[in-house]
Amino acid sequence: MSALYDPLLAIDGTGEPQPALATDWEVSEDFKTITMNLRTDAKFSDGEAFDADAAVKSLEYLKAGARSQEAYQKVESFEAVDEDTIAIHLTQRDDTILYFMGLGRSYMMAPDAIDAGSLAETPVGSGPYTLGADSVPGAEYRFEKVADHWAAADFPFDPLSVSPLSDATAMLNGMESGQFNLIYGDKTAMDMAADNNWNVATGLSMWVGLQFSDRAGETEMGKPLGDLKVREALNVAFNGPEMVETIAQGVGEATNQVFPVDTPGYVSALVGTEKPSIETAKKLLAEAGYADGFDVTMPMAPPFQPYQAIVEQTFTELGITLTWKETDFMQYMSVAPEYPMFVGVIAMDSNPIATVERQISKPQWYNPNPGLDAFPEVKAQVEKVFTAEPGDTQIAEVEKLNTLVTENAFFSVWAQSTNTYISVADFEVTPVTGMMFPTLRQIAVTG
Repeated sequence: MSALYDPLLAIDGTGEPQPALATDWEVSEDFKTITMNLRTDAKFSDGEAFDADAAVKSLEYLKAGARSQEAYQKVESFEAVDEDTIAIHLTQRDDTILYFMGLGRSYMMAPDAIDAGSLAETPVGSGPYTLGADSVPGAEYRFEKVADHWAAADFPFDPLSVSPLSDATAMLNGMESGQFNLIYGDKTAMDMAADNNWNVATGLSMWVGLQFSDRAGETEMGKPLGDLKVREALNVAFNGPEMVETIAQGVGEATNQVFPVDTPGYVSALVGTEKPSIETAKKLLAEAGYADGFDVTMPMAPPFQPYQAIVEQTFTELGITLTWKETDFMQYMSVAPEYPMFVGVIAMDSNPIATVERQISKPQWYNPNPGLDAFPEVKAQVEKVFTAEPGDTQIAEVEKLNTLVTENAFFSVWAQSTNTYISVADFEVTPVTGMMFPTLRQIAVTG
């Protein structure tokens, strides 16, 4: 996508929006209008000029998209103010729209291609490359460089090809043979990097643990989770640091929070306040009236099997009778929230307000019922976050919210995992939390 299309906004390694086709922008005092100035030297590969009308048409298309619409849920309308200026009119303040646009939800498409409904077969963007006719869908995508692209110097890759692979061994073999300059890596690739003069770049990506989808205890099976002591027990029973060293082979960060470690909103003082202890967990369950444990059914799919044994062992020690419902990964995402809790490997965001929305306040596939009505103090703090003055004041409110949800054991977080990228010596990748794969803008050539 980043080869074929230019975004209005890009993003840097900290999750801050950066200029692309939009050279700058201004948010009104009432936070309800965002005005953007646009480049005047960009054009689509079909010859159409990029201008405000084209930007509005793409934004309206994105607003209707199944995935891209997340960025535009509070948009009332898009307006072409003049040839190189647009205005985004909001129904209410939105502190995440620019972040989501920068994550890849503001790619601009040629108006004629939108009207033709042909983008899926023939992409037409203003990006630094066009799709080569010799591409093999699903096997290898080859791109031809656009010599007069407005930012051609920022995209030195020529030739450029992308091979979609999911097998770690195949990717590693491709690196060793010189077929690839950059792959998504694992611990094996990391261990081989020094001997091969490869670069390793890692960035936090997901939190790992138990997602409580019925933390309010509203269902019969989920009733025990409605008791704070039960949720606390399921936190203290798991040894996150040990799991990082064993299951994750030392890659990741042991923590008890869903805010990425050492980012705005993360509270380091909350870590390590309670040492992992099965005995403490048993005591908490007994105090909650579950000295003999309880029954629970949870889904299981192949990607989560590395954690299956430790969950079984821990629940057995706590007297909890666990029944697994086997499923595949694609079904897992749709059925998991039907259970009161499940093993979660859930994507994080570098933007703290996006974390509040995606992890705490807004329904998601992994959290269809946030249940904030059962936690009035948390609900009130969420509102303080959304109404606070942007900047340090708002971050302070986010930290208070993080403290509240952590103390209320909204999740049983064991650790945060990483995205790892292995590249040749003269390639340098900047990982972005919230983005699994780097765009071409996150890949620099240093040699």
